[in-house]
This record gives sequence, structure tokens and C-alpha cells, in this order.
Amino acid sequence: MIKMLRSAAAALLAATALAAPALADTGGTPTTATLHADKPGPTYDRHIFTQFAEHLGNGIYGGLWVGNDKSIPNTNGFRNDVVGALRDLKVPMVRWPGGCFADEYHWREGIGPQAKRPVKVNTNWGGVTEPNSVGTHEYFELLRQIGAEAYISGNVGNGTPREMAEWIEYVTAPAGSLADERARNGHKQPWALPYFGIGNELWGCGGNMRAEYAVDETRRYSAFIKPVAGTQILRVASGANADDTNWTETMMRSARDQVDGLSLHYYTVPGRGTWPPKAQPVGFDEHDWADALAGARRIDDLLARHTAIMDKYDPQKRVFLAVDEWGAWYAQDAGTHPGFLRQQNSLRDALIASTTLDIFAHYADRVRLSAIAQMVNVLQAMILTDGKKMVLTPTYHVFMMYRPWQDATVLPIDIVTPWYAKDQFTMPAVSGSAVRDKAGVAHVALSNRDPAQANTVTVKLDGIAATSASGQVLTGAAIDAHNTFAAPDTVHPMPFSAATIQNGVLSVTLPAKSVVVLDLR
Repeated sequence: MIKMLRSAAAALLAATALAAPALADTGGTPTTATLHADKPGPTYDRHIFTQFAEHLGNGIYGGLWVGNDKSIPNTNGFRNDVVGALRDLKVPMVRWPGGCFADEYHWREGIGPQAKRPVKVNTNWGGVTEPNSVGTHEYFELLRQIGAEAYISGNVGNGTPREMAEWIEYVTAPAGSLADERARNGHKQPWALPYFGIGNELWGCGGNMRAEYAVDETRRYSAFIKPVAGTQILRVASGANADDTNWTETMMRSARDQVDGLSLHYYTVPGRGTWPPKAQPVGFDEHDWADALAGARRIDDLLARHTAIMDKYDPQKRVFLAVDEWGAWYAQDAGTHPGFLRQQNSLRDALIASTTLDIFAHYADRVRLSAIAQMVNVLQAMILTDGKKMVLTPTYHVFMMYRPWQDATVLPIDIVTPWYAKDQFTMPAVSGSAVRDKAGVAHVALSNRDPAQANTVTVKLDGIAATSASGQVLTGAAIDAHNTFAAPDTVHPMPFSAATIQNGVLSVTLPAKSVVVLDLR
């Protein structure tokens, strides 16, 4: 049975566009690879590193926004430490205001004087009050401070096409009554709105719609997304939940000319079949380590299936796939507010992130946007805060190590690697991807999923004249190693120089449970 599964996995990966890793049952032997710099692939779009900020738990309030709290240094209400960390990460875009929150969000409740904004109940997340302190103007102020672009999710769930059209006009119009209202509220000049989501999860919290009904709603709402002359708004349709290929089929068949992108949501939930998630974010054993990493790898199969459908209807690949919710979902941390989805972030999550970013390289011709869930204090977060305290997570460090991938050219890499197996979970030990940045420097990422065994990798470099390799490694003493406010540097990147290039071959030994990113010069 295991041999059959391995053969099936090898056939699937061999069929993908940019040479996904070739698999071989080589026991404990080293990994070999060939990097095809002489056969460059598509651009690894910087928008794959988009972040997601929803009105959920402390994702915005306390995590980003502290308002008039003078005890936490802030600029116009946004805390300086978190903004600085996000700016360092070169976050290209922020998706807002949700998520399920977007499916019930009415934009007018978040503009005008703070004291006059209505206080609502967040019915999706914890039943707590929503003060609407962060609305349209505050969102664009956050983007200004980070240096990011806008990706707004509109309310199709219980909103109207008119409401959506007027929000877009309020944001983008250079003149008119809504532009005048925007000016009275403190911002005379229009903002750029390069991406707009036509709803969030129309199949779920956005209305429990059937695909056939949702596609008609998508076509209807899309008709009222009208950019100002000389500007562009890319319209992203609410796409499938995980393996719902019928949804993708229906959308592509009937709405492909009305949209520019189609979303896909997929979460890694160890111990599938149980809801809400019960797997622990820390204190887990190797079974749970392997379960989560196997779940993360499942996105490869999902992308292969969904992109095949998109290719059938759109062979020119005009419509992009936006994986605008992905990441690990565990049981929330003990003692935290129910419905706030706060979970600790460990070395295992770093490997989930690197695995996923590597897989996106194989589909970069179609996947041109993604958003990990979420940016601060929610699910697989970049950053955790508690009052004045802030800590960067292992996932943040992986995104920092992969910064050279933003708008770089994908270099296909064939990997033949041993298998790592634990209980019923079997997977290639080594994951990888490679790019060439605009300055001409090649970068190679290699991750070792085996938590106990180091792996020696040799990479034949075709089309690269580099003679040296150096970079960083991310690992930890334990599989659940994580950063806390008391010990914020338990897991952080360290300089890595144990790589050599001789006669056109890169040689590197990957520590167990590690992510290594190398610059080839």
C-alpha cells in the first residue's frame, strides 16, 4: 500500500508545471537535486506574501490598534513596534476587514467621528462588541505606515451592490459628493484600491450559497465595481473551500469574464474530522508533527486540481488563483477568550510555512496572490502581542527569510529525496524552491521535515556560475520550540555557512527540523 501511495504521489508531482520534487524510495540516503537556472519559470508574485487582518479577537484591537493608549508607543493609533516589524517584512498588501467579519460589515459604520460610530456585536467571533474604531480611513493609514497596498473584501453576505459601489467610490473618486464626504472626514485625495474581493466565503458565512447562485451574485456585484478612469481594480471572486472543485468549475464556466481572480481557502487542521480543532499548538509529539506537515502538503494536490479546471476555461491564465486564507488551525491557547482563535506558533509552523511557499513556486503561473491567516494574534500569526509586549513567531522568521522571493523569477528545481515516515504519514523529507532576484542573485530554500535526522543535499547548478553560498538557518531544540514574551529568541534565524559550491554543485547538510535559505554568488 505504501509503495502504491508513493507511486501516486510521484505521478501527481511529475505532472505539475514547474518540476515539483521527484520522489524516490531511497531510505536514508542523501538528497540530490538539479536547479534549472537555464530554464527560468514565471514570476513569484510579491502578492503571495499578502497578510490578512480581520476584526477577530486581538488581531486588530490590541494587536495593531491601541488608539489613544499612551502607554504603548503608537502613530495615529497604530502601535509602532508591530508596524515596524511588518514594514521590515516588506508586507506587499493587507486583506481587510475579513474573513467572515467582511460578510456582515457595513462600511459607513466605520467612517466619521469615532464617538459617533455605532458599537455593534461581532456575531462571528466571540460575541464581543465591535467599536468600529478601525474603519476605512484607519485601514489606509495602516497601509501608509507599513508601505502596503489595499485588498478590501466587500460585503456580499448581507450587503447590496449599491453599498459596495458607493464604498469603492468613497475610496477612489477624485470628485463628487462621496469624495467631498471623504475630504470632510480627513482625507481629500483618493486612495488606490488595486484589489477588491467580491465577498468572502459565499459557500459558508457569506450566505450559505450554492455555487450556481453564488456565480450569478458574483456576476451581478462585479458589474458595479467601476474603477476611476486611468486606474485598475482587480476583482477577486469568492472561490472554493478546499477540495470543492465543483465551485471552481461553476465560477470559471460562468464568471471568468467578469473577474480577474478566484480565491481558494485551505487550512491545515491536524486530526481532521474533529471540529472545532483540538490539536495542541505546543506540547505535541512526533505523530502530531507529521500529521500537520502532511496536511500542509495536501495543498499541492488541491492546487493541481483547481488549476487544471482553470486551465480548461482560461488557457491564457488571465484569471489568477488567490489562496487568500491558508495556514495552521489548532485548538486555541488555554485561558484565552473563546472565539478569539489565538494560538502559539512553533517550529512546526515554520515548516508548514516553508512547505507552502515552496509549493506556491510550482504554481506561480496561476497562484499570484495568497494571504496567510492571520497577521497578528490570530491563528498562524506573524506576531503575538500582550499589552506592551510583542514577540515575533517562527512563521514571521520564515517570511523574512523568503523576502528575496518577492517578484523574483522562479528557477525550477527537481528534488530526489528520502522519505520521512511516522505512523500513517509519509512524505518527502526535503522540500525546496529557488528564485533569481532582479539583481541576478539566485536564492535556494531547502527545508528538512525529518525531526530527527540531518540530510545532506547536493544540487547540480545548471545555468549558474556561482562559487559561494551563504545564508540563514531556522531550527530549534525541540519540535515544538517557540518564542514567548519571556524568551523571544528561542527560535530565530542564525547565520549559516555550512554550504559549499564546487564544480557547479552545491553541497549542504540540513539539520533536522530546519529551514535553510541560501544566497548563491
